[in-house]
Amino acid sequence: MKYCFKNQFFKNWTSLLLFGIFLPISVMAQNPNTDAIERKWLDVPYAKASRAQKLDIYLPIDGNGPFPVIVSIHGGAFKGGDKADNQLTPMLEGLKRGYAVVSINYRLSPEAIFPAQIYDVKAVVRWIKANARLYKFNPDKIAAWGGSAGGHLSALLGTSGGVLELEDLSMGNPAQTSRIQAVVDWFGPTDFLKMDEQLKESKVKNPQTHSIPDSPESELIGKNLVDAPDRVRKVNPETYVTPDDPPFFIQHGQIDHLVPYQQSANLALKLEFVIGKEKVTFELLENNGHGGPGFTTGQNIDKVFTFLDQYLKR
Repeated sequence: MKYCFKNQFFKNWTSLLLFGIFLPISVMAQNPNTDAIERKWLDVPYAKASRAQKLDIYLPIDGNGPFPVIVSIHGGAFKGGDKADNQLTPMLEGLKRGYAVVSINYRLSPEAIFPAQIYDVKAVVRWIKANARLYKFNPDKIAAWGGSAGGHLSALLGTSGGVLELEDLSMGNPAQTSRIQAVVDWFGPTDFLKMDEQLKESKVKNPQTHSIPDSPESELIGKNLVDAPDRVRKVNPETYVTPDDPPFFIQHGQIDHLVPYQQSANLALKLEFVIGKEKVTFELLENNGHGGPGFTTGQNIDKVFTFLDQYLKR
């Protein structure tokens, strides 16, 4: 596992609270302007069970592909966020680098509890592969990238390839697999039952309490975490780690008071043990919380794409 401890200093930075998670104002306050993107398809249905099951497609301005694909999975405590909000901004940098970007919505917890969310994400991957020729996708070069709840779903998608209980093939394209080739996980939760203990150990200010009935995680699984350890295990990406999992790039803020950094550290350690150190990069960003300026600097975005290029462009 490549481990890096980053110390970065920025001025004039504030954060806002959205749906129970903090994300930087520069990331969340304003939606990206995609008017100038010439090749795009918006609100394309990928399944029929819910109006939420739609995606947006963006292609580079030049080239006939097939383009490697970034699946952008938004965060929002599993109950908010949108495929077109400003969480998409870092992923759209991929258009300049020869990537197609597919930004998705999925059923949120007020509409449907887990595993509906991972069913939807896997249905997206199958849809991408089934429609690769039409949209100039490379069906063999797909990465998932998300933050917070989106980081969790990206990680779970990566580790649960071939796990039938987390896939609803009736949603379409059952002949396709939902396996992907890379994961970028920004501060996603993993083992929900350990979050309160880990936040206490971290000594962060104003830690969020998770083991209560109305926490985002309890609402996701439809039951208080402490009363449903089996459900918590099923939603944990660590549960499904196997040697054939794709490479992971994981980053987490050291002073995250909502999702403790130990969640990402433990996932990285397990991945390192099972799939090999060379396929796992974990970076702990000092002076960053649940999101923060360190994630969206040009230098850091370059680092993410260096990782993606290694596995999606060779």
